[in-house]
Amino acid sequence: MLTFSLGTVGAHAATKTVKHKIKSGETLYTIAHKNHTTIEEVRTANGLKKGETLKIGKVLTVPKNTYFPNKKKKIVKADKKSKKVATRSKKHTVKKSVKSKKYVIKRGDTLLAIAKKQHTTVEKIRKANGMKKGETLRLGKVLKIPGKYYSAPAKKRKSRIAHTRTKKQDKKLAKAIMRIKTKKPAKAAKRSHFAFSDIFFHGSSKSKNIINLAKQKLGKRYVWGAVGQRNTFDCSGLTSYVCKKNGIHIPRRAIEQSKYGKYVSRDHLKPGDLIFFDTSKRHKGYVNHVGIYIGNNKFIHASSAKKKVVITSLSKPFYSKRYKGARRVAS
Repeated sequence: MLTFSLGTVGAHAATKTVKHKIKSGETLYTIAHKNHTTIEEVRTANGLKKGETLKIGKVLTVPKNTYFPNKKKKIVKADKKSKKVATRSKKHTVKKSVKSKKYVIKRGDTLLAIAKKQHTTVEKIRKANGMKKGETLRLGKVLKIPGKYYSAPAKKRKSRIAHTRTKKQDKKLAKAIMRIKTKKPAKAAKRSHFAFSDIFFHGSSKSKNIINLAKQKLGKRYVWGAVGQRNTFDCSGLTSYVCKKNGIHIPRRAIEQSKYGKYVSRDHLKPGDLIFFDTSKRHKGYVNHVGIYIGNNKFIHASSAKKKVVITSLSKPFYSKRYKGARRVAS
């Protein structure tokens, strides 16, 4: 359904708008990109604030075909003042390059972040590189970035660089904390198959409720970035979901969850504690996976390898060697 709104640039020009129903996985960027408009115009048309969460099923009014990066601006010959204005606008005009481009995956990168940075879409990157949904990004791998690329203004570049540095600092801090408080693998290996606390569950009612709710999600599909939409989860999405349902608000990402709550040693784990791992192939030393300890040396988690929510033994060499610590969020 098309509607029209009046603008006031020069003569009154008609701007087409469309009604768009928000679907799972969509962002303001993908919606704006699809309709050849900008995020700012979509926000303005719907009275959205920066950082506001998009609700699935909500209908947005989206301006259509208002962004033309390839269109050359006409410079009207007039007095010196108008020429100066035209010169300034040229400086801020986004430059284009039609040459193919390659991108080397760095620590902390995601397909969405790469797509935004390169001004393309996740689907186009997957198609150009023959990637499947949910496929893990490998550090150092070279990706082909399809289509035309537009270099962003200098101010935006600076903000992105600053944001990247902040993420690196967070990871270094988490790594330092885990080194201090995590026991060495040799000592951890001596631990018996179950602790005394596993036999008699003396945890809080919240801990019990967290485990019971997590067990209800056994077999549900693993989807990267999901926090319960259509009963799908990723590892930290499952833990934040079950905690939130029990009145406990924890950070969204596993590395941030590893710094929340009370530190617990491996010998004193109790059902309901969050346990953290480094599942990277080369043991990078930082947390990237989380599960919920359920007793008897077992934990429940959303596994990207199994593609679903499963229960796994902590005695398995893969997880035992990659254990990075635990936190108690339910008192």
